Amino acid sequence: MSVFAWIIVASLFGGMLSVICAALFALNTRAHWIGGLVSYAIGALLGAVFLDILPEAIKLSPSVAAVSGTVLFGILLFFTLEKVLIWRHCHHDHCEVHEPHEQDARDHGRSGTMVIVGDTFHNFIDGIIIAAAFLTDIHLGIVTSLAIIAHEIPQEVGDFAVLLHSGYTKLRAFQMNLISSFATVVGGVLGYLALQTMQSWVPSLLALAAASMIYVAVADLIPGLHKRTRLRDTVQQVVLIVLGVGTVALMNALIAE
Repeated sequence: MSVFAWIIVASLFGGMLSVICAALFALNTRAHWIGGLVSYAIGALLGAVFLDILPEAIKLSPSVAAVSGTVLFGILLFFTLEKVLIWRHCHHDHCEVHEPHEQDARDHGRSGTMVIVGDTFHNFIDGIIIAAAFLTDIHLGIVTSLAIIAHEIPQEVGDFAVLLHSGYTKLRAFQMNLISSFATVVGGVLGYLALQTMQSWVPSLLALAAASMIYVAVADLIPGLHKRTRLRDTVQQVVLIVLGVGTVALMNALIAE
């Protein structure tokens, strides 16, 4: 089998398998568990950003300032995108900005949108990484693909939690994550065709993916946790956030071995 065929198969299989494995867990949970999964999602998103994505972007970039600047730009970009989404639905006096209940529902919807955007960026980068590994060595490509699958599962679980929390049905959440996973194939193909050019884009794309995940976790999800003020709820939220971070850290440790 040719290198290009390996890249296509690994990208397609890797993206779909991680989504399916995450779906088996996330989509079979009970409705009252969704709040807990959101806390776990916050930890998984932040863990992926600060333990994996940003360190990788900094390692690949000649300038740490450029990476941090791109993250800052990304946060402002996603803030602006949210404002545009609000503006488009506020051409009259009664909209989600003016109605608290509708505003809360719309906030959740935007969270889901931002997660899909960030996950698509991340999957695209995974495809480029897979292509680079296979172009170096077939064995390295296979190992790298397996590592990406293992790493993606906890993040995909978090994504499902956010989408369900945003009002998506289980089927729609699965469809959106599956569609997003095809960005891995796009990244693999483009990485194979123009790897030298694409390599210079990787740090910036990683930084943008990190920015979207930070924005979702901090601006959209964490404020919702403050609505539950009981000490028991707070302890549960902190434990689940730490568990989300710990899962990503554990995956990284296993992959490193």
